[in-house]
Amino acid sequence: MKALLLFVLCLSICQCTEVRPWQRGKLSDYTMRPDRDPLALAFGEHIYFSREAATGGRGIGGGGCGCN
Repeated sequence: MKALLLFVLCLSICQCTEVRPWQRGKLSDYTMRPDRDPLALAFGEHIYFSREAATGGRGIGGGGCGCN
């Protein structure tokens, strides 16, 4: 019973909310962009390349079959 109550409490805390027009300015700020730091982006790409043995594919449509 306690576990169910805790689960319902966690669900009630994690709510989705509507973003108001005056709040969108903060969300579109430069500091909120994931690609704002080119060095960190290059480091993340290097880690992805090292783990997956693949490069590229970010923001480019299509699969790896070469039929683009």
